[in-house]
Amino acid sequence: MIKEDVLKTFDKKNVVITGGTGLIGRAIVQILCEAGAHVRIVSLDQVQVHENAEHVYGDLTDFNLCKEITHDMDFVFHVAGIKGSIQVTKHQPASFFVPLLMFNTNMLEASRLNKVQKLVYTSSIGAYSSAEVFKETENAEGPPMDMFPGWAKRMAEMQVEAYRIQYGMENFSVVRPCNVYGPGDNFDPENAMVIPTLMHRIHNKENPVVVWGDGSAIRDFAYSRDVAEGTILALHHGTRGSFVNLGSGQGYSIHELVETLHEFLDFNYQFDPSKPSGFPRRVMDISRAQEWIDYHPTTTLREGLETTWNWFLTHQDEYLKKKNYFKD
Repeated sequence: MIKEDVLKTFDKKNVVITGGTGLIGRAIVQILCEAGAHVRIVSLDQVQVHENAEHVYGDLTDFNLCKEITHDMDFVFHVAGIKGSIQVTKHQPASFFVPLLMFNTNMLEASRLNKVQKLVYTSSIGAYSSAEVFKETENAEGPPMDMFPGWAKRMAEMQVEAYRIQYGMENFSVVRPCNVYGPGDNFDPENAMVIPTLMHRIHNKENPVVVWGDGSAIRDFAYSRDVAEGTILALHHGTRGSFVNLGSGQGYSIHELVETLHEFLDFNYQFDPSKPSGFPRRVMDISRAQEWIDYHPTTTLREGLETTWNWFLTHQDEYLKKKNYFKD
């Protein structure tokens, strides 16, 4: 999806990627290492994702560290985040909210002080107010649907806007991804999202795999490599003082998701309509990203799920090497 002339602009550039061991970050690392960039990963995970990248074990809540790691950097991909299930979000909000506020503020300010050429910040669909279709020009009013992490994401977006107003900075861009899945996802059974949770239960031979709701709820599931490419394109082209959505471009029902897994995996399942299905429909409009940054996701749901499953089979315990904000 990324044109060769865009990739060439990263050759021999110094790039720092926060959260480079995570779901989106590791895909960015791979693309940019292959493009010839000098890549520095900053993370609290004890995971190595690419032999050509420098791995820095560091806590982004430390402002001095953030100033140090962004010194002499050309580009900054601030992708680090905290991912967890609805339950941990609801019952442990401070574990999301406080560190997110701290390392977002630190990385953005350190990058400004060190005069990095370009930065892209990864926000979230959770920063939107609740809706069926999420469009950048709508759903701007009202509280975010993911209350605490959503506000933390919005605060970082406002910090970028404050820089633009006060300093005329147009070199900081923002993306809002939807529900992202892929290699490197969080497979911790205690706080994983829907796709890794299903895969974990299938692998554990649950019979049947009971899925909450009637399967009619529609979600936008985007493959991590596609979102990584969109994030790189957003840094390159800029987001014009605003943000762009990064999704798959279509909605899939939970029933379609389970059926697609069933196409290549042998398991029994049943839906439990007595349990809540969640919001009926949540899909992203990606037309602005298509127009502004030439974003065109290409991975089908089947392709993405198969690749993720195959990665999971050989990395089942990787989550144990990752920073868990909900246990510490």
